[in-house]
Amino acid sequence: MTSRELSAADLPEAIDRALAGTSILILPASRAGAVTEADPRMWAGPGSSPALVLFTSGSTGQAKAVALSSHALTTSARATERFLSGPGDWHLCLPVNHIAGFQVELRARLAGRAPVRAASARFTAESFAAAVDSLLQRAGGRPTYTSIVPTQLHRILDDDRATRAAAQISHILLGGAAISPALLDRADEAGLAIVRTYGMSETAGGCVYDGVPFDGVDITITEAGTIDLRGPVVADAYVGIDDDGTITPIESAALTTDEQGRALMHTSDLGRLDNGVLSVLGRADDIIVSGGENVSPHALETGLLPSWQRAGVTEMLVTWVPDAEWGKKIVALVRLADDCPFGAEETPRQLARHLNGFDRDMTGQLLPQLVFAVEEIPSRSIGKPDRKAAAEVAAELEAGSGP
Repeated sequence: MTSRELSAADLPEAIDRALAGTSILILPASRAGAVTEADPRMWAGPGSSPALVLFTSGSTGQAKAVALSSHALTTSARATERFLSGPGDWHLCLPVNHIAGFQVELRARLAGRAPVRAASARFTAESFAAAVDSLLQRAGGRPTYTSIVPTQLHRILDDDRATRAAAQISHILLGGAAISPALLDRADEAGLAIVRTYGMSETAGGCVYDGVPFDGVDITITEAGTIDLRGPVVADAYVGIDDDGTITPIESAALTTDEQGRALMHTSDLGRLDNGVLSVLGRADDIIVSGGENVSPHALETGLLPSWQRAGVTEMLVTWVPDAEWGKKIVALVRLADDCPFGAEETPRQLARHLNGFDRDMTGQLLPQLVFAVEEIPSRSIGKPDRKAAAEVAAELEAGSGP
């Protein structure tokens, strides 16, 4: 065997082979691609072959291939069980080519029962509710889990049946993108058992739950304010895959080892530790310099959304457009609720003035000068905000909005 494509039905047993070291699973770079299984002899690096190769989301540029060991994957999966309520029944509504979706398949396999998989690639509140009904009927006395991203949670909370179904799940893992406090408040009021996760492809998925790292995972905040993660869940290396299928490690300053030989991931995420609890403050490379001031889109979204949500905004994404005076002018893309009392008749500048007038807690902050109402907030397949696409959308909308 050099490599072969797998169907969804093949994946559970292929996971067993990869964990046992008799094959390497390679996830596709896009959702439309197929999972493939490669011979371990295609590994051209030192030591044992990895169990899994997958591609990052590309949120910081070009997607990179990451190699994860069997030990990293199973350590992560077992740590999740310990943090939650033990082995249970899983619902899968994330694409399996991303680590969050793959981890649901892996946790379900280790727990001895296949996940209840979404019937459609397109997530809707209706399909979620139907799948969760099946999950709850099958589970019996076992705990139930699902893993979702904030965009999906918005859709769930906008639908009464989906919200009632979600409230019956033992634990809901929520990650993959920045999470607004306002969204968490809505979920809490609806009785949802949300567990906030932080991690990435290079850490075998979430390795910090509700700000607390897994056992064996250490967090350090660098002098630059960015987050370093070290421990058994960290990837072996970034890799390149040659045309003949050979998998070769690639040296990178982001994935290294510390003085004790432990795997170390240098992230681009800004963070703060308070008594050992991590708060993620956004990405260092997302910072917008406007009028000589550094603006964190994540911090601005977190600060504004609670008041904007009361005014009828369901989702928002802060971005920028080129400007002769400011260099980069702060703008926001928003999705408005169906019953929002304003927006359609207002210009982007009037909408910004209207929404900014609701907030009293952002004194001294640069606020969006333009606000554009859109049908969908730009995002990548896993639900991460697509800030590059958002900037392009904002520039197009500004060009067509007039003075």
